[in-house]
Parts: sequence; structure tokens; C-alpha cells
Amino acid sequence: MLAMVSYSRRPQSGHITCYLNRTYHVLLTPTEYWVDVIPAIKHAYPDFRFIAEAYWDLEWELQQKGFDFCYDKRLYDRLEHDNAESTRLHLCADLAYQEKLLRFLENHDEPRAASAFMFARERAAAVATSTVTGARMFHEGQFDGRKSRLPVFLARRPDESPDPRLQDFYRTLLAAIDRPLFREGQWRLCERTGWPDNPSWQNVVAWCWSKDDERYLVAVNLSDCPAQARIHTGWNNLAGRTWNLTDKLSGTVYERSGDELQSSGLYVDLAPWGYHLLSSMKA
Repeated sequence: MLAMVSYSRRPQSGHITCYLNRTYHVLLTPTEYWVDVIPAIKHAYPDFRFIAEAYWDLEWELQQKGFDFCYDKRLYDRLEHDNAESTRLHLCADLAYQEKLLRFLENHDEPRAASAFMFARERAAAVATSTVTGARMFHEGQFDGRKSRLPVFLARRPDESPDPRLQDFYRTLLAAIDRPLFREGQWRLCERTGWPDNPSWQNVVAWCWSKDDERYLVAVNLSDCPAQARIHTGWNNLAGRTWNLTDKLSGTVYERSGDELQSSGLYVDLAPWGYHLLSSMKA
């Protein structure tokens, strides 16, 4: 079961809008009651999940009150309006905090992703929101490239032809991340370095996942220019053997020396808004 809560409390008063079982309520509360409500409901229904659509930097506060996840609107804003460094700094937050954020590229309050992002940028942003730690949310119609944003109470909408390019992309992306690793593995933001005469490495953001012997590396160029960088995964036991890195989104296989990976890092050369979703295996 799931409860969605739109939380926009102002400093002088509590203002909470609840969406529960298709019933709309506005609750004006002089005190917080989630610290009582959430444990009581979870005691009766252990699998019940509370998600807050939070604003005004209330995400951490709501997590402490027992919410399982809070919307990560800041990541969405940074991917739409800011540069790669802004996104990287956002992903430097405490891991316990990030694991309770709900990542998304489209929801009922925002413009459709296909209208807010150009095609290449949407794919890069989708790879990012789908592979960082935390929960992931996809909006109805997002995979088809719908562009008309409708009020939630409207039961009709214009006919729109699906975008087969986006459908193929999302089909491949969802298949690639449909692994326990991306739910149960360990996530870590990766360091990346470059060269004094080539600052394009600053446009690359990278992270990795590991679970038992399974390892994945994600690198995304969040800019409209080509970018080169070296990615440092922090993985041990790479040296002394050759590794095959398979891009699960393109199917390309790269053979790399473990000595180089462990000492200098993985060299990547990404097109504008380019990305890699690499799995590693011993050659």
C-alpha cells in the first residue's frame, strides 16, 4: 500500500494535503502528527509506504518523521536548468538521506519531459535519475514522449503519436536496470579527473554500483559539448587482469587493462549528452 502526501508547510502554520484512497483532504494542524500516525500504520501494515511531495527543503525533516521517500525536486531542477557540477554536488549529500529520495524526470506538476528537455538531454537525464541511489518514479506517458501536461482531474487528453525512439530507449533502459543490484547494491559517487588543457571532464558525472561480484559503472555527460574524463571507481582487485566493460544501453564491449583502471581510472570520451551504463566482467 502507498500514501502520497503533498507537504508544503509554511513557517507559521501546518498545511498538509493528503491523497489517500482517492480522497482529498486539507489538514490544518497546530502540531506534527506524523510521528504518531506513521508508526501506528506501519505496525498494522508493515509494507505500507509513505511518500512526501516535499518543498522548501523539508525532505530531511520529513524523513526523520518516518516518511519512506521524499520527492527529489532539486535533482530535477538541476538536470533541467543547471550544469553538471550542480548535479554532482547534489549527489554528494549523505547516503542515508539520498537513499530516501524519489528521483523522477516527469510528474503531474511539471511539464512533460519530452517538452521540457530536448531529445538527447532527456535521455541523459533519464539515465541519471534511473541509476542513482534512491527510489525511481516514471510518469504515465513518459515512455511514449507525450508532451501535453493535463490537470489531474481531467479525464480526457489529445491524441499524440508515440515517439518510437523514446520507446526503444526506455525499453532498453528499464531492461538494463531491472536487476537486484540497482535496488540492493552499494552505490557510490565516483571521482573523475582530467587535464589542465581540457576542462570538459567537469561536465561528466559518474557513479558505480556493486553487489557481491557484480559491478556497474554509469557515466553521463551533462553538457552539449563532447567531454573526456578519467573515472575512478574505487574498486579493488582490478589490477593484473583484463576486463570487458559492456555498455548495456548500446551493446558495445570495451576491453580494458585492470592495471590502468586501478591506477589512472577509466578513460571515457562522451558525445554531447552522451552516457555509458557499463557492466564489468573478467575477460
